[in-house]
Amino acid sequence: MSRDTDVRVRGAALHFLPVTTRVPLKFGTETLTEVTCARVRLRVEDRRGRSAEGWGETPLSVQWVWPAEVPYEVRHQALRDFCGVLARAWADCPLPGHPLEVGHAFLEEALPELLEEFNGHRDEEMPWLAALVCCSAFDLALHDAFGVLHGVPVYRTYNERFLTSDLSRFLEPAEGATCSFAGRFPEEYLVLPRAGHLPAWHLVGGKDLLAADELDGSEPRDGYPVLLPDWIERDGLSCLKVKLRGTDPAWDYDRLVRVGGLAVAGGAHWLSADFNCTVTDPAYVDEILDRLMTEHPRLYGMVLYVEQPFPYELEEHQIDVHSVSARKPLFMDESAHDWRLVSLGRSLGWTGVALKTCKTNAMQFYPEASAAEAAVHPGIYRRRQGQIDLTSLTGSGFGYAVERIARPLPEPAVVAGG
Repeated sequence: MSRDTDVRVRGAALHFLPVTTRVPLKFGTETLTEVTCARVRLRVEDRRGRSAEGWGETPLSVQWVWPAEVPYEVRHQALRDFCGVLARAWADCPLPGHPLEVGHAFLEEALPELLEEFNGHRDEEMPWLAALVCCSAFDLALHDAFGVLHGVPVYRTYNERFLTSDLSRFLEPAEGATCSFAGRFPEEYLVLPRAGHLPAWHLVGGKDLLAADELDGSEPRDGYPVLLPDWIERDGLSCLKVKLRGTDPAWDYDRLVRVGGLAVAGGAHWLSADFNCTVTDPAYVDEILDRLMTEHPRLYGMVLYVEQPFPYELEEHQIDVHSVSARKPLFMDESAHDWRLVSLGRSLGWTGVALKTCKTNAMQFYPEASAAEAAVHPGIYRRRQGQIDLTSLTGSGFGYAVERIARPLPEPAVVAGG
């Protein structure tokens, strides 16, 4: 069954935007000082020959998607190369339908084959998570283009008016559940109209400076804060996401206590602890949380959740984590590739998924990277009273208003299709 609203991809363009951080971002075992953003433009066409363009972008966060001892530039170039493979594959994608249907089919069928073929010519295999992140920019562009073509916000298209398939095509109920996804559509699970403001979680990296005695004179002098207390005061922050090592319990505990103390002093209310896949024994996390509860009960109460302490290859590392989730909600990040892994995680004791947009609004690392976009959407790129203001995102697609953004783009690395 098809609909008149169905679209097909007719062309793709891929741009690479280099970004250098003003201060290093340390998470897990690696430190980030630069990142390349992949920006994608897709052109789609419906059955009547009408066409529209949509845009998507993602940081190629090498250290996050591919933690390894392989040299950074080898991994970085592999991600860029694979984005080129995807640009050509998306331009040649023959599948018509709603972006949710087309994207699902691409992920299930085309992407695994593309990655296998790509890795067949390399000494070091690029992981699935890296392939997913590269593909995400194309998927975003497809959804944006669909909304633009039909003149509606894309979140208003996740219903039976536009979708041929209901949710039962994409999901299965949890084991033992009595509910069914037959006849149900994504729009039923969305809050519409969406909120105009959302709390911002400020990421506290492993090298972020907490106090004046840590300054050594090499810090940037560009008008932006350097110390965490100054960021809290400037932006009225209420939520702090603390990056931990996962290999040094004394350091991790001290970091949580120090950041928590600064949060209390500055009026912030909430903390989260992110171990970035470096822990292998739940007792490591349990002992830190128990000590925090005993010695600093207020700070323990401020910890809303713990994020991805354990290796993201969930099927390979099936660790029983019920002891952690009995203490605090335990959310997947890197492990949440699809609903099947979320289901496996639930059986192992994970609470759920930390579903978020991140890595593109980290103010202390590259505050000027989106200056062109901030001129049109100031509330997204400047936090006020700890909030992100989304009210400028209006109109069709994702509401980017690309035509108003004076962003000079480099020449496309790949142009494919019409």
